[in-house]
Amino acid sequence: MSFFGGGTDIPDFFNEHGGSVISATFDKYCYVNVRHLPPFMPYRSEVVHSKIERINNIEEIEHPLIRESMRYLDIHEIRLTYEGDLPARTGLGTSSTFAVGMLNTFHALKGRYVSKKRLAEEAICIERDILKEHGGWQDQIAAAYGGLNRIDFKENKFTVHPVIVHPERKNVLNDNLLLFYTGIQRFSSEIQANSFSNPGNKINQLKEMLKLVDDAENILTDNKRDLNDFGRLLDTTWKLKRGIGSKITTSSIDMIYQRALKAGALGGKLLGAGGGGFLLFYVEKEKQNNVINELNELMMVPFRFEDEGTNIIHYSPIVYIPRK
Repeated sequence: MSFFGGGTDIPDFFNEHGGSVISATFDKYCYVNVRHLPPFMPYRSEVVHSKIERINNIEEIEHPLIRESMRYLDIHEIRLTYEGDLPARTGLGTSSTFAVGMLNTFHALKGRYVSKKRLAEEAICIERDILKEHGGWQDQIAAAYGGLNRIDFKENKFTVHPVIVHPERKNVLNDNLLLFYTGIQRFSSEIQANSFSNPGNKINQLKEMLKLVDDAENILTDNKRDLNDFGRLLDTTWKLKRGIGSKITTSSIDMIYQRALKAGALGGKLLGAGGGGFLLFYVEKEKQNNVINELNELMMVPFRFEDEGTNIIHYSPIVYIPRK
């Protein structure tokens, strides 16, 4: 869940100007289960996602992320199943979360623990360098590390700094955020390609969005600041983001946004690259029923922040003898 700085995590921008984002992970998960396939099966591997693929060679795998991740870590003869709490292509980093979780399980399958930093770097490499998908780095890092963080980017590197917020204040922030599903799915890479095909034209907006990161962090960490300013700042960053690309919003999304503000929301934004997915609003508790009733055609998704990021839920060592 990216709050501020989205777009400044793209190398073409941050290698020249620096970049920062504030994001948080929350309690909706993807689950990846991997084991070596028993040798008596008539196929070498089985991968289950939106479809079932049974193959004898990695090259036959249609799902590009699974195929390239298996190739990257030299994984063979497996059964992989994937399921998620949220639909794909909705702006909440489901693809990158899958990538990080899958890489984590692949390393565990080989009997090794690797750092969150390495998992993030490998996921970035596969999605951005190998598959050439347009986009930034923040989703992979957030999925690996978990928590409410400020992530800074420069010189093809990143650093993760937890945003230290008093627990009560963090709970109030969580309570004041409402998440709605628009029902629109889209490919983030296509939106990113449209928005940043000529980044020189977007520099001023991105620089302004970058400046908001410091102010947002200060609002969260300074108990004397009015937390409602966080919501008002979301409105500011959304207005800047809308100017970056023609596909970031639509007239129907803009209408929903205005209805929410009129019903009492202080601010909000479309999460992810834009074009659909989930709308996040900051709404004071006493006005939330008004907003929920106003947007009653949309699905509201309750959530709580989480702090762990990717982790292995169950691990059993496997003796693997490659087939001849």
